[in-house]
Amino acid sequence: MNDITITAAETRIDALLSTMTLEEKVGSLLVARIVTGVDGALWEGTEDESPFGFAPTSELIRDRHVTHVTLMNPAPVAELARWGEEIRKIAVSTRLGIPVSVASDPVHGRSRNPDVAMSGGGFTPFPEPIALAATHDPALVRKAARMIGEELRAAGIHIALHPMADLATEPRWARVSGTFGEDPDLASALVSEYIEGLRESGVAATVKHFPGGGPQRGGEDAHFERGAHTIYPGGRFDDHVRPFAAAIDAGAARVMPGYAAPLGLEYDEVGFAFERRLITGLLRERLGFDGVVVTDFNIVHGMRLPRLGVELPVRAWGMLGADPVQRVVRLFDAGVDQFGGEDDPSPVLEAVASGLVPEERIDESVRRVLREKERLGLFDDAAGRVVSSLDIREHIAIPSHLAVGERVQRASIVALQGEPIALSTTTRVYLEGMDADALSGRAIAVTDPASADVAVLRLTAPFEQRDGMLEQGFHSGSLEFSEEEIARIAGIAEQTPTIIDVFLDRPAVLTPLSELGVTLVGTFGVEDRVVLDAITGRAATTGRLPFDLPRSMAAVEASREDVPFDTADPLWRFGHGLSWAPIIS
Repeated sequence: MNDITITAAETRIDALLSTMTLEEKVGSLLVARIVTGVDGALWEGTEDESPFGFAPTSELIRDRHVTHVTLMNPAPVAELARWGEEIRKIAVSTRLGIPVSVASDPVHGRSRNPDVAMSGGGFTPFPEPIALAATHDPALVRKAARMIGEELRAAGIHIALHPMADLATEPRWARVSGTFGEDPDLASALVSEYIEGLRESGVAATVKHFPGGGPQRGGEDAHFERGAHTIYPGGRFDDHVRPFAAAIDAGAARVMPGYAAPLGLEYDEVGFAFERRLITGLLRERLGFDGVVVTDFNIVHGMRLPRLGVELPVRAWGMLGADPVQRVVRLFDAGVDQFGGEDDPSPVLEAVASGLVPEERIDESVRRVLREKERLGLFDDAAGRVVSSLDIREHIAIPSHLAVGERVQRASIVALQGEPIALSTTTRVYLEGMDADALSGRAIAVTDPASADVAVLRLTAPFEQRDGMLEQGFHSGSLEFSEEEIARIAGIAEQTPTIIDVFLDRPAVLTPLSELGVTLVGTFGVEDRVVLDAITGRAATTGRLPFDLPRSMAAVEASREDVPFDTADPLWRFGHGLSWAPIIS
């Protein structure tokens, strides 16, 4: 915007802020979780009827004055368009008509964890974000992000709860697949391009989990108390901040601090969002960020799942002994603006009424969120509208977008060892982890490796199965295949030439597989037909590893959580990838 436009926008914001009641201001600082109803209707059931204990949509917007929501279910895009139009209508009907900003976790990837990402719904299919790092192609990353943003905006989603700028320096961490890898230089370059792409499409990027959630102690995730701390035995805190500095320079609209409490630093041992020296001192003053700081979800209250009879605890590490009012007071003092996953205004209202938080401090944060809505064009009626459900097919999963998604898939495949093998229509192929329909017109699928000419196995990187409804979705723990699984695979490889693809959502220990004399590839959420093209010589491979692949779990356990490339004598290093040229046209 030019200077005249900026002045006019600030004048409008001043006028709106001056008319808002305290309750309306506080409501605008809550980011409520929300679901779509059946066929794109608004959810208007009771909190006890909701699968997640969410309030009815109209109550959130009209009565609690919520103007920011996060979508929690991957509704089909046509239904999402209908729902978005209903959201817009109910917002217009409120006293001030403040538009509702809709946010979402990633919806384009193939995450196995619905607690951090969604898939399906009709958006263009992509691999996981780590695949973008495997392309080592900044221009492609920007193009992909622009396309992702165009689809989000068409579906009425204005705020992306991504990208992750965390460094994957701890191989055991369950969130590696959401990062841009282990190297600070590559991660900084790619997160910048990703944010530029989203910005060009009119979507606000939320960079997370400031100041870096990668160095989780023992690799445990900060969603759970056992992962409550990051640790810096190598003294590399600044490496983890670098991608966030790059993201801010690229125009990140929002920053989300992580849950974890840092150990061994000059900061208090409280969750990042509660620490003033991190949020105001480092993020705002040193890095110059003046956008919206939004907490990760449920660090003021826990979360109730009434239909399941489950109560998820609050994730306020280092502040568990405080009550909700004390938590919001410290969050405001730290420099936070909005509270993720919160829909209860009472702690903030009580903090203001008791004089613990001055209303002027509330105004400071409200101004930031209104300024963001202005920049997104949401006060412009035309810009605020979503594409109609009838026209959605002209904007989402269109041929040009599908081509970009497929290009990313192909460019991310990493050939680790061996050579591709050509198939003919008479070749007998034993498959695991792949739909037999993928072989249609290429070869013959058989069910016994002893009768096969070649075996193709698609495996998932190892992990330890955890208890608990939420933790089951986080792949944590050992990165080694069991001895029984290696013996089983060895038995197949002894019978027939074998190609193994491993979905590397974490840097698996592939040493025992590499010793079997098999062909090995690594992928990050790629369709069967695309990986088949690579391993059968129909398409070139250009992907390169976005992290080291460790030689053993002993090397992982001996490494320092915060130090890039710290596992001794890795099996394959960052940047490794064989260039397989096509062997058939």
